[in-house]
This record gives sequence, C-alpha cells and structure tokens, in this order.
Amino acid sequence: MTAAYLERLNPDQRRAVEYGVGTASPGPLLVVAGAGSGKTNTIAHRVAHLLVNGADPDRILLMTFSRRAASDLTRRAEAICRQAMGERAGILAAGLPWAGTFHAIGVRLLHDYAEQIGLPPDFSIHDREDSADLMNLVRDDLGYSRLERRFPTKATCLEIYSRVVNGSAALADVLQEAFPWCASWESELRTLYAAYVDAKQAQGVLDFDDLLLYWARMQAEPGLAAGISARFDHVLVDEYQDTNRLQASILLTMKPDGRGLTVVGDDAQSIYGFRAATVRNILDFPAAFDPPAEIVTLDRNYRSTKPILDAANAVIGLAKERFTKNLWTDRAGTQRPELVTVRDDMEQARFVATQVLENREAGATLKQQAVLFRTASHSAVLEVELTRRRIPFVKFGGLKFLDSAHVKDVLALLRFAQNPRDLVAGFRVMLLVPGAGPATARRALAAMSTADDPVGALAAFPTPPRIGGEWQGFVALLTALRGRGTAWPAELDILRQWYEPILERQHDDASTRLADLLQLQGIAAGYPSRERFLTELTLDPPAATSDESGVPSLDNDYLILSTIHSAKGQEWRSVFLLNAVDGCMPSDLGTGTSADIEEERRLLYVAMTRAKDSLHLVLPQRFYMHAQHAKGDRHVYASRTRFIPREILDHFDYVSWPGSRNAAPAARTAAAPRIDLAAQMRGMWR
Repeated sequence: MTAAYLERLNPDQRRAVEYGVGTASPGPLLVVAGAGSGKTNTIAHRVAHLLVNGADPDRILLMTFSRRAASDLTRRAEAICRQAMGERAGILAAGLPWAGTFHAIGVRLLHDYAEQIGLPPDFSIHDREDSADLMNLVRDDLGYSRLERRFPTKATCLEIYSRVVNGSAALADVLQEAFPWCASWESELRTLYAAYVDAKQAQGVLDFDDLLLYWARMQAEPGLAAGISARFDHVLVDEYQDTNRLQASILLTMKPDGRGLTVVGDDAQSIYGFRAATVRNILDFPAAFDPPAEIVTLDRNYRSTKPILDAANAVIGLAKERFTKNLWTDRAGTQRPELVTVRDDMEQARFVATQVLENREAGATLKQQAVLFRTASHSAVLEVELTRRRIPFVKFGGLKFLDSAHVKDVLALLRFAQNPRDLVAGFRVMLLVPGAGPATARRALAAMSTADDPVGALAAFPTPPRIGGEWQGFVALLTALRGRGTAWPAELDILRQWYEPILERQHDDASTRLADLLQLQGIAAGYPSRERFLTELTLDPPAATSDESGVPSLDNDYLILSTIHSAKGQEWRSVFLLNAVDGCMPSDLGTGTSADIEEERRLLYVAMTRAKDSLHLVLPQRFYMHAQHAKGDRHVYASRTRFIPREILDHFDYVSWPGSRNAAPAARTAAAPRIDLAAQMRGMWR
C-alpha cells in the first residue's frame, strides 16, 4: 500500500525518495535535479520517508549551503512526518539536530573533539575581514609591506590561501592559474602562510577555511574518522555541484563505501568556481564507488514554459561534459525568449523600464519581475532610469552586521572576552579606549600572550597616566565579561553602557547606530550562550542598514535587481538579462580556460531558467566599460554571446528596440550649410 504522502510526487521523485529506504544500508545515491524540478520537495520527502521508516533523527546528517535552506528542509520534513505519523511524530521534538551548513557542522565537531586534536576549548572564529587583518599583521611583521616591488594586498593573500586550502591544490598551481602576477612571490607567500598559521594557533583562533580543513584532517585519522562516521547512518548533501574538493574529501572519507550517502545537485548549475567549487565533484561522484552510485534524474520542470525550456536546453546542450537530461514541462507557451537588440546601455535601461511598466499594466506585479546581470556594476545605468521613472526596486545584497564598524566593535569585545589571546579582536578593542594607541595595544597584547592568566596580566599592565582611568574601566569590563558574573545575554547591557560614550564620540549618527546594537541584543536573546551566539553570527550574519526609518510606503511592490549568482534558486514570471553579449556573458575575465568558459555557459543557463513565462535577453550593440577603466568613457562594440550560436537561434525571437529605429530617416527640408572642417584641421598646424 502506497503511503499517502508520496502520492503527490512524480515517478522520478518517488524513485529518489524511496531508494534504499528500509534496507540495512542503502548504497550511494545521486539525484540530478534539473532547474525547477522540485528538488527541495524531493529532499524533504526523502528525509521524512527515512524517519517514517524508523531512522533516528539524531543519526541523520543533512548539509546545505545556507542555514535558511537547512531550516526550510527541516520544517518541510517535519510537516510531512506529522501528516504521515500523526501522534508518533513526537520523535521529532528536537527536530533534526544535525542539519546545517558544512561550516556549522564543522564547528560542532571541532568543539566535540577539541581536546583530542589540540584545540583550546574556547577557540574563536574569525570572519573574512578579521582573517585579512590578521594576515596583514603577519605580513607587516615579515616586512612584506615595505618592499620596493608591489607585494599582494592582505585581501589577495587571503584569497590565494583560501583557494589552496579549499581546492586542495598546490600553491604554485593556484598562482599560475588564478594569480599569475603573484607567481614570483611564491617563496614569500609560503613563508607568510606558515607564519599566519602559527599566529592563529598561538591566539586560539580559526578562520572559515580551518573549519573544513580541521574536519578533513580529523577524517584522515582512522581513529577519529571511525568515531565521526559512526555517528550517522544517513548523510544527505544539497547543492552538491557547489562543493569544493575539501568538502568532497570530507564526505567521501565519512562514507567511503557510500552506504547511506545521498547527494543532490545539478551539474548544469555549477557556477561558483570563484569560491573553489568544482563541477568535477558531481560529475565524478557515481564512479567514486564500487558498484557505482545509483543515479536518479529529475527532468520534469514545474516552473517554465516549453519555449523557455527548449531555449535553455539548447544552450546547455552545447556544454562539453554533462549528465544527459533535457528538461520538459506540461506548461505550454507561445512566447519564445527574445533577443532584444538595443543601441547602447542607456537604451537598454529604457527598454527594461518600459517593458516592466507594460507588464505591470498587464497584471504582473513588480515583484514578479526580475532584472539579472553578470556583475553588480552592470545595473548602474538601469538604476538611474528606474529612479527617474519612480519605479521602486530592491537590489540583492547589502550591508551586513559584521561590515558595520560599531557592530564589529561590540563583537570584538565579546570575542576578546571569550578568547583573550585573539590578537585581532584585542587590538581593535584596545584602540577604542580613549588615549590608547597602537604601541600601547601591542605592548599589552604581548604581555597577555605569554601569561597563564591573560586578563590578570592585562590588569597588571602599566599604562600611561593619561589613559589610566579609561584603561582601568576597560580592564574592569573585560574582567566582568570574562568572569561571567552576569548571565547571558544581560552582559550585553554592561558592554553597551561602556561603549555608548565611545559611540557618541566617534559617530555623528550615534542614535541610529545604537538601534543596531539594540537589535543585536534582541538577536542575542535567541541563543543559549555567548559562544553559540558568536559562532552563529559569524557564520551567518543578518543584514542591517544603520539608517533612520524613511517615510512609510503605501506601495510595497518593487522590482527585483540581482546578480545571477544571487538569483540561483529563485523564480519570477518575467526575467530580463542585461548585456547578453560577449565581454559580459561570458565575462572578459571568465575566458582564461575552457573550464572558465563552461562555467560562464552554465551561468547563462541558470539565468534563463529563472523565468516562468517570459524571458528577454538584452543585447546592447555598444556599452561602456566603467568598471574596468577608471577614466571612464571607453566603450566597446559587442556581439551576441557565443553561447547562443547561429545553430540554436530558431529557439529565440530576434527583435530590435525601439521598433522604429530601422525606419527611413525623414527628408531634409533645407540644405544644410557646408563646412570645410578638413581645412580647419590642416590650419591648426600652419
């Protein structure tokens, strides 16, 4: 008898959900989930089906690429279980405790095994900016900031380091492939990275890359690997095409025979190579096991019309290597995607704004429409045009809490209280003390680094008389936070009282920034401890604007502007893709290798498959390269993207805008005066 909760699935989704469930140890499964094929619904049903058939929720590891995705999958699986099990669904009282991102799961495991692997139990985690700051301190200590030749900046040094770690690649190879101008510094970079690792270990801090690297190294130790692997009967990974080599190695060492392992993804949507993700992980997954993994393909699309899917299939069908699938749908449609030729980027902006308003008059809200682009700078002209026409819009991206100076100050204070050997946090907070400078901060931190009781050493540190009182207040605050005399999160009140006078001295908009700190306290109340709060906020920071409230809007409709990368996983009735020309798609910075070009092709495919009913790819014949040329005004004449060659043009309608451009010019009513400019030019030099 078929379970009622499975009846809503199509046959391929059912195969993916039921595969191996009920057997002692199901073999590895790869679910190739095409765009709009109900991937999330399928994963949620598989998790629920495991639970309904007796799986222990504590022994299911579910890894996603965002905390929101993990929460969504957990919520859906719980709802399905309650529908199927009724009162017996009480086993899910604690939800799925091991659902989260790779980094979040890594943090938990590192805390569990900290003593065995030599990590301090109170280790802290640096975000990217803090990691870059520590890299810069080490870079300066080695004298690399004072060389006669240009040495890579702290951000570049960190990016190279991250590529090496996440790609499990040799430094020389990374430099040659992605940073050729830095190749001559290989020896110095190797010295820098060794010193950077020493500094992190001395201070008891980890960066984002360490969360995966330490986990991978634990998996390389047979004793530890066996214990970690034995914790989980089932491991499920979403968006597997976006994993890097380090994440894949973790997964394959956890389940070397593939038993209980399910990965879900779409090779055609692998677009994060700049983060060291590699499409090879999903392409090579089936052959990693003996016998090979079972493959279930979800190719029924519930999102787009047939003409849009036919065009998208034609684009991705030219890829050099992929899992064979052609998306299909029951959604008929008569409107083929349009290739819209316009004169320049100004006319491109006018076309999009005009079409958006026409769609709105036809019944589509602004929120049901989106404008996508390869990089954020491509929307600059459009934003001006939308503002001129009073079309409200929201651009994906924005300020994070961790990017705001005042919030970083407060978090640094908490991190320093949690781990007094954190040099970056300590240096930042000591400079907040009125009168304290870099020299004082360095001496104090040096005294703390060698002491068994760092806070005691700070209290005994002789400070200049001019900052004595302020310094003692700072030491008293740190002692109180470190001693945990006040329960969490009430200690934020004590911290805020100390910090508010500093906030008022440093910022003219102190009142609006204070609102962020109050919001931070509200967020903190949702976490059981300071440690959990700092970890979660670093791994998944919420947004903040640090601005005063505006006039209340009576029209909450707005157009969506988004990079293609940010649009992944989203859908809209109408989609406009800007600059569908060579130089932008593919980007002129994304054509270095064949693999780069193939990723750019997949990026176009992702953009096209966001559209449900209508799709416009705009082709400006001329556009300006503001982003790459500081002096501006350099323009290029562009051709249609190479990913839509002549042989697949029959899947598109080719139109120009405005339609009257090709009309015959009006006859002249009077002869214009003739001016001999050539003679004037010659006369300039005589």
